[in-house]
Amino acid sequence: MVEIDRSISFYGRDIRLKAGLLAPQAGGSVLVQSGDTAVLVTATRSNAREGIDFLPLTVDYEERQYAVGRIPGGFLRREGRPPEKAILTSRLIDRPLRPLFPNWLRDDLQVVATTLSLDEQVPPDVLAVTGASLAVLLAKIPFLGPMAAVRVGLLGDDFIINPTYAEIESGDLDLVVAGSPQGVIMVEAGASQLPEQDIIEAIDFGYEAVQELIKAQQDLIAELGIEVVQETPPDVDATLLNFIRDRAETPVKQILAQFDQDKNNRDEALDAVKESIAAAIAELPEEDPIRVAATANSKAVGNTFKDVTKELMRRQIIQDSVRVDGRKLDEVRPVSCRIDVLPKRVHGSGLFNRGLTQVLSACTLGTPGDAQNLSDDLQEDMEKRYLHHYNFPPFSVGETKPLRAPGRREIGHGALAERALLPVLPPKEEFPYVIRVVSEVLSSNGSTSMGSVCGSTLALMDAGVPILKPVSGAAMGLIKEGEEVRVLTDIQGIEDFLGDMDFKVAGTDQGITALQMDMKISGLPLEIIAKAIGQARPARLHILEKMLEAIDKPRTEMSPFAPRLLTIKIEPELIGMIIGPGGKTIKGITEETGAKIDIEDDGTVTISAVDESKAKKARNIIQGMTRKLNEGDVYAGRVTRIIPIGAFVEFLPGKEGMIHISQLADYRVGKVEDEVTVGDEVIVKVREIDTKGRVNLTRLGIHPEQAAAAREAAVNR
Repeated sequence: MVEIDRSISFYGRDIRLKAGLLAPQAGGSVLVQSGDTAVLVTATRSNAREGIDFLPLTVDYEERQYAVGRIPGGFLRREGRPPEKAILTSRLIDRPLRPLFPNWLRDDLQVVATTLSLDEQVPPDVLAVTGASLAVLLAKIPFLGPMAAVRVGLLGDDFIINPTYAEIESGDLDLVVAGSPQGVIMVEAGASQLPEQDIIEAIDFGYEAVQELIKAQQDLIAELGIEVVQETPPDVDATLLNFIRDRAETPVKQILAQFDQDKNNRDEALDAVKESIAAAIAELPEEDPIRVAATANSKAVGNTFKDVTKELMRRQIIQDSVRVDGRKLDEVRPVSCRIDVLPKRVHGSGLFNRGLTQVLSACTLGTPGDAQNLSDDLQEDMEKRYLHHYNFPPFSVGETKPLRAPGRREIGHGALAERALLPVLPPKEEFPYVIRVVSEVLSSNGSTSMGSVCGSTLALMDAGVPILKPVSGAAMGLIKEGEEVRVLTDIQGIEDFLGDMDFKVAGTDQGITALQMDMKISGLPLEIIAKAIGQARPARLHILEKMLEAIDKPRTEMSPFAPRLLTIKIEPELIGMIIGPGGKTIKGITEETGAKIDIEDDGTVTISAVDESKAKKARNIIQGMTRKLNEGDVYAGRVTRIIPIGAFVEFLPGKEGMIHISQLADYRVGKVEDEVTVGDEVIVKVREIDTKGRVNLTRLGIHPEQAAAAREAAVNR
């Protein structure tokens, strides 16, 4: 392939596309570069494996630590398991790419995006999405593209394309829009309670930019003389398909029209029809063409039966505007909510039910030291103080399979729920706790991610987290047949499985906090997306009303088993004194009080203990150690040790000074022990602080009122 290097001037920033230079044995490869961020994306195709009845597409995004001039940590000093950010980026590439491959394609496809260089201005993820499209085109894989993606930010009243990390952090919107020539194909967003109309305008703004990148790919492909591949679908023997269809259509139609049955009964009835067809084929003579075809393709019955069910379900919605459970198109399933489901050793819990979907969320409050360090990805080291984890066990759908570590789906759903709730969490200055919420899907029949958002809102309020506003969410679906389009509110499993769109919308009564739209078709016009966003609002508010019946505001008191946090500020130069040589001082305070102490570089000290009195004791010690002393200050203290020339007194927690024997009394003292013994409570005044910071005390010249005030202050410490 001829080496080619093209630069696109794109919204104030150049994007360079280099093809034919790197990875010559990959099916297609392109280096996408903007600023100092460079991502190599490859696409490779292998022959189909026997028996595969789905598209085996694998998308991987990888980060190399050398991209930011860093050597990996750990014993091996090399990259290991991909961080969560890399997994989410892999999903971000996969979701707009997958619907653009023909549904008959069965070849193994692999797209690999590797970030080779990264600067602090240009995030690599949207570059990787666009690069994946171009790599597929260069690999001459059948594809309904090109496809591209951009990020849209909002600073003040202005939308910006592909904002920097700093602009994303300071803005009110982080929206990724991917599109094809047919329309918008994927949306993902986090927002600060933005109105629906603002979100719609942002998607429109982003799609306009996407079309420029699509045009650039088309021009590049034309320049290279590459045509977008449109392979002919393989021939299918209709004899077997018609046999199955003739026997399935009537009973399936009847089952789908029985609106009073639940999911399990409907699934059992459909399975019975499918089994009866398989039995009918088995009774045919061995030489019968239908039986021969079924033997050759063991999955033909199941696949054709699914197609018939899909066609009839969609026809019922398009023609009659009635869904399989009898609901109207904009109707939400029955909702019920509970809080305080688990004992208070779990700091907060919420149970959310919507139809047959059930999610139990548990909230745990931790100390600043429990924050997650994100140093394993390429961004600058940072900490997460809100963690949202999502679990989807097999029993939630009545299945049995081995339990494994969280997969990409679990990580993606947890990240979506986390994004939805982040805008309403209190700032660290007001609520210094690290917060972890775990959403356990106990039953699944559609939109468990939005169920997690609702259940987690309940759990946060039950735990006493002062969230700004409660958040609810709903999943919207779509049935599109030709020019006929129906938007569905609160889709259930069968509507997600056999429908064209899964559009999750979360937010407060004020506005949207998170979006995620995935398509199974090659794109949608903006007016349909706008309709789905608008139709989601009354659904969200209806669900929110049900949630507020369970708990209408955060609890004012936390669980007795939650840690109590006390925060103080010290001068940063005093941090070393608190820690002590080898951590000896801070360890001693922890052992003495039983409290946990976290110190930040700016001098913020957070002290935590389940027993608040222990936290206060540790706070008093640190305040005493760091308090600025003045000559003449009077304190009540305790004698800690005696030496021949005087006595040492702890007059503040962690702070000692010495009374010289000549300062013990206004007369001559022969022996220190004649005046004081270890453990005595004494009133002392700061006489002098020497150049080394040592404090000299005296018992002389103290007014009775000063002594009384010192005793009272000691009691209140």
